[in-house]
Amino acid sequence: MKLHVRRPAKVSWFVRWKTNLFHTPLMAVTTVVFGSVALVFSLLEKNGRVQHRIAQLWARLMVPLGGARLTVEGAENLRKFPVAVYASNHTSYMDTPVLFAALPFQFRILARKALWPVPFIGWYLNRSGQLPIDTDNTHAALASLGAGVKALRAGMPLFVFPEGGRTQTGNLKPFLSGASYLALRSQTPLVPLALVGVFDLLPMHTRYLFPTQVKVIVGEPIETRGMTLRQTEELTTRLRDEIQALLDRDAAAR
Repeated sequence: MKLHVRRPAKVSWFVRWKTNLFHTPLMAVTTVVFGSVALVFSLLEKNGRVQHRIAQLWARLMVPLGGARLTVEGAENLRKFPVAVYASNHTSYMDTPVLFAALPFQFRILARKALWPVPFIGWYLNRSGQLPIDTDNTHAALASLGAGVKALRAGMPLFVFPEGGRTQTGNLKPFLSGASYLALRSQTPLVPLALVGVFDLLPMHTRYLFPTQVKVIVGEPIETRGMTLRQTEELTTRLRDEIQALLDRDAAAR
């Protein structure tokens, strides 16, 4: 299949005005308010349940404030297993609020360690029990994956962006093997998710929002019971193929 680079449309004065005077201020205030409330609750609880609920409420405000209309397809696949590793394409800074708004249960994110020093974002990630991973340090990365396996075995679902960073074109990048490793080590299912429209909402190369319909498509869980770590690359390839198939089917249906 030939890949086409999707570039943001020319930014009109109206889009600039609306982003700068409406979307950005309201989203910034919402983030500061909900982030502050979450930090307060982080001092009062240890399991992160209330903090996660606050994050979901924040996300369900951020999505419409960003000009997006969210739908979830295949939501029944989210309830087939109580614990699983969830993995999706990574297209935009808006991916995280879209996912928190779409997934109805508590989970933890395996995220880049570089986010931890960022004010509010890093504080929330640290206090809410998210898991940092340093892809530049093999020993540290393995330690983070070990913590992820522990969380899964304790009953906490995990979410991973297997590409390791946002796509610059809207097309899938090569996948890292972390999501597959976590699923295989913990013998939990691996659930592919496809984010549609989020790249168009807030493209990589602009800070302006282009209101649009966004979608989370949940694929069939991939059962890993009985598989071994020797099949990590095989599972990673299958995961990428499944997410690409979800994206292709959605594109063909338009």
